[in-house]
Amino acid sequence: MRSAPALRPVTAVSLALALACAHAPEAPATAEARPTPLPPAAAQPSPPPAAPPAAAPPAAPAPPRPAARADRASPAPRAAPAAPPRNEPPGPGEYFPLAVGNEWVYLDQSPALPASGRGVRRTVRILERTADGFFRDSERGELRVDGACVRDRLRRLLCQPFTQGATWSSVVSVSSTERYEIAATDESVETPAGRFDRCVRVRAHNRATADTDHVLEITYAPRVGPVRIETYVVVGGRITPQVKALLESFRVGVAP
Repeated sequence: MRSAPALRPVTAVSLALALACAHAPEAPATAEARPTPLPPAAAQPSPPPAAPPAAAPPAAPAPPRPAARADRASPAPRAAPAAPPRNEPPGPGEYFPLAVGNEWVYLDQSPALPASGRGVRRTVRILERTADGFFRDSERGELRVDGACVRDRLRRLLCQPFTQGATWSSVVSVSSTERYEIAATDESVETPAGRFDRCVRVRAHNRATADTDHVLEITYAPRVGPVRIETYVVVGGRITPQVKALLESFRVGVAP
């Protein structure tokens, strides 16, 4: 029986290029302010009947009534402040910008390489768009945004919701199923290209044997793409790092 193929690392660069998050929940609508209704005025008692003139002493002159004071106008109720506009989180296409001419340059810092072999630059450039909407890159990867996911022709690489713990899977062959999860959100990542905030890290598992698991982690920055790519082999619980690629520079436009 053939074992499941390992996730291929630096073509992992071509399989995935972007993600971040911190969803800002939609602000609840503020209730409109309304004036408090005044209680009904109390009923005035009817005055007693006047005494007969013969029995009543001369009435003292009534003191002058003070001039009626105009009622102070009640202040008009203030309108409730408008709810702030909804802060839309970036979608899959913003975490993995796809357009012809987009380019990412990575420094290969793979632990599996000898020290003398590290620091090689690897460039992924989107060359063309196919008739069915996939963006083909220089590493022979083909990607497109498909609804809530960025996918290649076999697998979904990055899917909403961008919530830690969210999962999905892709069947890539009869004997191979890749399982994905949002491992972290709102991460900050330092790379040779700079610091990137609000990143999302996706972890993919491909089980080769009962005790061997190939793991790929890609960290996506919004409106940039993949900024860190790492792979591991886990054998019997022991983790062996294999590939590590950090973004050195990028050129990203907007897809038409």
